[in-house]
Amino acid sequence: MDELTTTQGVVALAAAAVGLVALLLAIVLAVKLRRLRSAQRAVLGGSDQRDLVVHAQQLQQGFTDMRDWVEESIEHFERRMGEVEQRIDGCVAYRALVRYDAYGELSGHQSTSLALLDAERNGVVLSCIAHRDHARLYSKVVRDGRGEHELSPEEDEAIRLALASEPSGTVTLD
Repeated sequence: MDELTTTQGVVALAAAAVGLVALLLAIVLAVKLRRLRSAQRAVLGGSDQRDLVVHAQQLQQGFTDMRDWVEESIEHFERRMGEVEQRIDGCVAYRALVRYDAYGELSGHQSTSLALLDAERNGVVLSCIAHRDHARLYSKVVRDGRGEHELSPEEDEAIRLALASEPSGTVTLD
């Protein structure tokens, strides 16, 4: 026992105490490391021995690739929408039908004028003049809501009714 009271003994006891604390700390850290590895396996899945940092980098790369794909898809759809909108603008957006008696006969309004216009008010007006013995079909180009050739009052009325209606509205009968 005398040897423990000497300087060498005190240093040996202190070293033993430090060693014991280090051993306890190593055991605590080993338990925490085991828990961390278990949690890491739960995140990484399976018995894969990858590092969590590598897994996070792969996830980041996957999200980056997905974001790039989404942005490319959006650009593609925006381009296609522009093309589709241009094509739709060229379709019939306004239409109206006017029925009348061209010869003043009481024949049941057999003559018609049909206006078919696109979103920019361009198109055609078709007139079918019906008589007892024959029928004639006339067509005239319409630009910006006006005929390129002189229009009959019924053709003007068909264009006016078409432009007064909602785009792609119902056919108006007079």
